[in-house]
Amino acid sequence: MECSVAVKDKTHEKAGILDFLSFSMFFLFGGITSLNDVVMPKLKEVFDLNYTQMTTVQFCFFASYFLISIPASHMIKKNGYMRTLVIGLNLIALGCLCFIPATWSARFLVFLLALFVVAAGITIIQVTANPLVISLSNKQNVSSRLTFAHACNSLGTVVAPYLGAMIILRHHSEESLLGKIAAYFSDQGMSEGAIDISVCYLIVSVIIFCWSVMTWINRSKLKGEYFHEGSVLKAVELFKDRHFSFGVAAMFFYIGAEVTIGSLLVNYLILPDTLHLTAEEAGKHLAFYWGGLLCGRLLGIVLLRAIAPSVLLTVYGTCAFLLVILSIVSTGGMAGWAMLAVGLCNSVMFPLIFSLTSMDLGHRASEGSGLICMAIVGGAFVPVITGRFADITNLNIAFIIPALCYLVVILFGFYSRSSRHKVFS
Repeated sequence: MECSVAVKDKTHEKAGILDFLSFSMFFLFGGITSLNDVVMPKLKEVFDLNYTQMTTVQFCFFASYFLISIPASHMIKKNGYMRTLVIGLNLIALGCLCFIPATWSARFLVFLLALFVVAAGITIIQVTANPLVISLSNKQNVSSRLTFAHACNSLGTVVAPYLGAMIILRHHSEESLLGKIAAYFSDQGMSEGAIDISVCYLIVSVIIFCWSVMTWINRSKLKGEYFHEGSVLKAVELFKDRHFSFGVAAMFFYIGAEVTIGSLLVNYLILPDTLHLTAEEAGKHLAFYWGGLLCGRLLGIVLLRAIAPSVLLTVYGTCAFLLVILSIVSTGGMAGWAMLAVGLCNSVMFPLIFSLTSMDLGHRASEGSGLICMAIVGGAFVPVITGRFADITNLNIAFIIPALCYLVVILFGFYSRSSRHKVFS
């Protein structure tokens, strides 16, 4: 990698608006990412997919983190944090608009391509936003501020699936606006379900474009950026540090577990031996799963004042593992609500893993952020593996895969308590 970015001067012009914009990015990309959990069951219905095929949605989406994270770090070098955020936002808006030709084509592959474009923009935002929050913080409050940023992320994951379920999973009456739109385009030979997805993402594209304009207006208000030259091989050298490597692995498996559970929850909650809900009601129940992340992150901000980040990570990881196992071995409300409660345990994992892995990277924070965000590709592989296992066995038993992923997170928490890792300079 040719560069990394840091902030030399901690005094920023109008830090309030910078904080607002940086935290709002977490809300936006959290909400858009969580829409996948509503879109997937609809695509399964429209294209008559099995679980393996359905989870390819997450494979295409999260594969972008592996492919785009390093280029995103280069964008930070060339453009700085704020301008890179604008690039990411515009790419998300473009991807959302791509759902319109996807609907016209009525081909699953075109929907996947549209999702990949959206995911590419989200990857750029996430690679940029995490080190931006760190750069606006000091070492004493970095874990708390990053946890608050991800609480904003969780707020987006609560709001978006609930509203998305109302648009995508609800049956719209012929008198409603969406019903009239669907009826008109259905006469043109297009699927009503695909039309609902396109309308939802069209609304998202308008919101994202407005945020892009606001970010562009404030693009010059971050002061004190400077750039450090290096090579791609220099960035890979970060993996020589065992703590950094373990942190990247923990991120891979954590994201894999979180995305897998979120992706399959709607299908899980409609089963007769869990909550036996309708598709729309199951989609709305995603708000409890993602709402757990919001509550857990707000609680985490308080707990971090008294508990070391590594200890808190170990505790939350252990609780997540036990809840998944409880859901697997039980039925009815216990099985459904135990799986929904895993969201509470997921809450602090991303910010704690990220901060524990990257807080001592110094001026190489951008390089580290790119490499850590590449590990989010776990959200591409673990859901597909779980979906394949569900096709072979059943959906309930398949959740043993994310349960095993949480064991890696627990081990990283233990390791972080005792490890003394290199401070990069």
